[in-house]
Parts: sequence; C-alpha cells; structure tokens
Amino acid sequence: MRRVIGAIGRTFITVGILILLFVAYQLWGTGIYTAREQDQLEQQFNAALRSEGRAAPTSTTTPTTTLPGPTATTTTTTEPAPPPPPEGGAVARIRILKIGVDAIVVNGVSRDDLRRGPGHYPNTPLPGQEGNSAIAGHRTTYGAPFGNLDQLAPDDLIEVRTLQGNFRFRVTEQRIVAPSDVSVLDPTPKSPDNPSGGLAATLTLTTCNPKYSASQRLVIKADLEPDQVALPAPKRKVSPAIAEAGLSGEAGSKLPTLVSGLVALLIGALWWLFFHRHPRWTTWIIGAIPFAIALFIFYSYLERVLPANY
Repeated sequence: MRRVIGAIGRTFITVGILILLFVAYQLWGTGIYTAREQDQLEQQFNAALRSEGRAAPTSTTTPTTTLPGPTATTTTTTEPAPPPPPEGGAVARIRILKIGVDAIVVNGVSRDDLRRGPGHYPNTPLPGQEGNSAIAGHRTTYGAPFGNLDQLAPDDLIEVRTLQGNFRFRVTEQRIVAPSDVSVLDPTPKSPDNPSGGLAATLTLTTCNPKYSASQRLVIKADLEPDQVALPAPKRKVSPAIAEAGLSGEAGSKLPTLVSGLVALLIGALWWLFFHRHPRWTTWIIGAIPFAIALFIFYSYLERVLPANY
C-alpha cells in the first residue's frame, strides 16, 4: 500500500513539475524563438532599406529620428510606396523608448507572424500613410514586445521606421475593448465635420488584457506629429476576420503534439529505468539531455494547440 501511495505521490509531483516547466517555456522559452527571428528580420529590413535606396528620400519635412538603420536626412519621400513584403516579412521597425520596445514589425497578424514579432494588420495602411495603421503584439509570450503597453500615457513618443522614412507618433489615448470590437481599426477623418476631407495618419497598437489572458484588448491610439506630412495610401477595407487572426489553437498541430508527447514520454520512461538500474550522476545527465530536447519540442507544439494570448 505504501508503495502505491508513494508512486501516486511521485506521479503528481512529476506532473506538477512538467506543468511548471511548460509555464516557464511559455513565459521565457518562447522568447528564444522570437529573438532568433528578430535577428533575421532586422537583417532583412536593413537590406530592404539599402536595396530600395530609401536612405535619401526626395522631399524634406523634418530631421530624422534616431531610429537604427541606414542614415537618412529627411523623414518622408514623394516616391511611390514600395509593394508590401510577403506575409511574415519585415515591414517596419517600431521603437518606444519609455517601455523599452525596439522591434521589427512583420507583415501579418497570424499566429505564426506574431511569434516572430509585432504584426502589422495587412488591411491597414503602413505607419506614416493616411489612415489608421494598426500593429498587434504579444504581451506575455514570444518576447512580450507589448508587455508594458499599459504604461503608455498621452503625449508619449512612438517612433516607426518604414521604407518610406521615419515617423513620429504621440499617444492620444488608452482604452480597453472586447476582442470582437474591430472599430478600433477604423480610420479617423482629418476633420470630424468633413469626413470626405481626407484621413488623419494615426497608429493603433493592440495587445491582450489583462496579462496572461485574451479576454480583452488593450488599445493604444497615437497621432502623427503635426510637423510631419502624411503619405498617400491606397484605400483598404478592414476585415473583422483579420482582427481575430491567431487567437485560436491550430487544429493541424494536434497530431504533432500527440506524437511528440508520446516520444517525450518514452524517452522519459527509458531515462527513469536506466537511472534506477545505474544510479550515477553521469547516467542522469545522459538521460536528461535527450529528454529536455524532446520536452522542448513537445511544448512548442502544445503551445500552438492552446488558444493564443497576445
């Protein structure tokens, strides 16, 4: 009887440790993937800046900001906007000094896109163009680029670099909305009394609220500084489906999750048997390495099956 109770106790302890390890993987381990992807995106974005010859735009408005990248002497350009990169490609660089944000923005807000970094809603204009440019980012996982977005207040500075130049935005408001409220992606007329008079250049940042939950959305609104000229943008129709992209688990990951889980379980069982027959520290290390690798792979698939939490 004591052996049975002891075995049950050890099983619960093991399960508890594995759950804690999964939590640690979500909060910190996913950041390893994002950091690697951000390095690749930064190289891609800098190469795009050089290849597009955007280091010296043709029209002048104000001196450039201190955003990293090729040296530029102006903020905007009168040249036509280059075509957007494919989904998952680098589209901009966002910097918010107050909360320590300095990240490359990818084109798209699917689950895979947001694992790489903050994602630009593809059906909204690019930052600096007329209209409401929207960017979503994780708050607790995958590097948590928007983890401290709630600390932003009116008049805080947000800098964005695109292939068209450097743009400065000032925060105007912070609000909390339901996940289904896509009205936050709507553009703002330059003049409320004259909606046909053009659109103001605004920036909207979204992330989940509260932390560790996807029940609400934290939204930050910002306006292009008045000394900068907004660039023309093609008309786009915001799709509600895009606003909800990446919030549900991936059904296609269920089979890989099951297989990788069984592999991790098999390796763990063999490790346990081998260690009990040869209880030495070298045996423990030999078994721990492949088990840790298998567990990491299992967690990576398991995380995709579960609902996302910006």
